[in-house]
Amino acid sequence: MENIRLSLMLAMLAVLASPALASAHDASSLAAASESTPVGTETSVRAAPFTSSSPAGQPGRANFLGEIAAPDARRVADWVMASDDNKGLPFLIIDKIQAKVFVFNSAGQLRGATVALLGKAHGDDTVPGIGSRKLSTIRPEERTTPAGRFVAALGHDFQQDILWIDYDASISLHRVIKGAPGDHRLQRLASASPLDRRISYGCVNVPVKFYDDVVVETLTDTTGIVYILPEIRTIQDVFSMPRGPDGAIDQDAP
Repeated sequence: MENIRLSLMLAMLAVLASPALASAHDASSLAAASESTPVGTETSVRAAPFTSSSPAGQPGRANFLGEIAAPDARRVADWVMASDDNKGLPFLIIDKIQAKVFVFNSAGQLRGATVALLGKAHGDDTVPGIGSRKLSTIRPEERTTPAGRFVAALGHDFQQDILWIDYDASISLHRVIKGAPGDHRLQRLASASPLDRRISYGCVNVPVKFYDDVVVETLTDTTGIVYILPEIRTIQDVFSMPRGPDGAIDQDAP
């Protein structure tokens, strides 16, 4: 009789415990699925939770949430966080060589990433006075996206709302526009080759959804810092980043 009673009690305990075990299993499965979801490299509106080499909460490191990024983009983003160069503001990293944009919140966590269209000409400087010239007078070799650190804010040009990067030079980040008939901007934006994405007069063109859902949402009611990486000079020269004894960037320096 005691054996029967003991068997019944064990059966009842198993029934009572099964919902909790099932819930724990479901939660574990969801967490695993979330962590294994890759972030799209073309237009990541909001990156899924992902453990990367720069984990969230680690002092002095930006969190790319698993997004593919070139070493220089990671170095600059980490330097921004380690040195507090963004002064607690959201910031963007624009990699000209890869023709890619990364948007971070003020804590250094990725909000989204996308490919982009950039200036047709290669170079890190802006032609003096170019912002006051008509587009028809700007020669192909003058159509550069300048490298540097810029305080950016949402605003307007004559046609649409944009993110002003360098007002005097008329450099902004905005939704992709049609451009000249031969530009084929939408097709270029879909190209896997960064070289195909060099077509603008210097402005940064991004997909419409990315601009609306990431850029506007991140920078509404605040300014931000835009870091445009060089393609001719070094990131140390452009951003005054500290160098180690061997000339490399000192990742541990503030």
